[in-house]
Amino acid sequence: MNIQQLQYIIALDRYKNFTKASESCFITQATLSTMIRRLEEELEVIIFDRKANPIITTDAGREIIAEAEKALDHIKNMVMLAKEDNGVIEGNVRIGIIPTIANSLLPLVLKPVMEQYPRLDITITEITTENVLEQLKGNQLDFGIISTPIDAKGYDTEVLYYEPLKVYGNIRSNKKYLMTSDLTRETHWLLEDGHCIRDQIMSYCSLQNKHNQLSNLKFQSHSFETLLNMVDSFGGLTIIPELYVQTLPERQQSKVMEFERPFPVREISMISYRSDVKARLGKALAAKVRQIVEGVLQVDLNQSVLLKA
Repeated sequence: MNIQQLQYIIALDRYKNFTKASESCFITQATLSTMIRRLEEELEVIIFDRKANPIITTDAGREIIAEAEKALDHIKNMVMLAKEDNGVIEGNVRIGIIPTIANSLLPLVLKPVMEQYPRLDITITEITTENVLEQLKGNQLDFGIISTPIDAKGYDTEVLYYEPLKVYGNIRSNKKYLMTSDLTRETHWLLEDGHCIRDQIMSYCSLQNKHNQLSNLKFQSHSFETLLNMVDSFGGLTIIPELYVQTLPERQQSKVMEFERPFPVREISMISYRSDVKARLGKALAAKVRQIVEGVLQVDLNQSVLLKA
């Protein structure tokens, strides 16, 4: 048994066709067929039913292919660890990031990261915190970028930065800094259920799940942009993070107000489930993100209160 044979059975399982599978592996169809047959003989099991069209993977074959995929993942990790030990950052990295962070963080950090690590292939997916945790545990992701702290065991956390929350809208107040009680009297527009920042805002501002919107309209959104547009059209307010504020045009930034001290901040972290795998890569990426964000975001933690995720 060798690595190539594992790659070949995975390819044939994917394409269900010897011609397509051999082309994807850059070998002849005869070589692919011979190598797979030898593996079946060595394991004394039939992996593929060749009489069917398209080819069918047997029950035993599916179990073997699942183990082959795990073995190839481990081999890739071994190679990456060896290169990292020599100071080389390259290979593949899969990152899940929640949308309320992605919209402002990625445009800020992604280009500098790619320029510093040109041999690193990065795959990024915008998903919810729940899916990040699930996919990290299932080895579908290497790292997640979410709001922390989280109430889940087995995950390692690398704090990236702390981000203040601010108020956007036309507030009926002459104060320079807003109290949470100032917000409860206003019409407020929030992200839909499932976003952790919504729960953080509801808890911190004691909104108690009251939308306090128009009598004939109850609205929730999945994007800050839509919330700002609703505020501009109907009045009221919404609450947005500092990095997103910095992406706004001047006409909208003029509608942003700060909370009184201690002001609310959310903790943003990179998390992993198997911290020993790609550990140096994770630390390198986290350090680069911190360096970039620190250049545009200065937070005095002594004047703030950390929101629970």
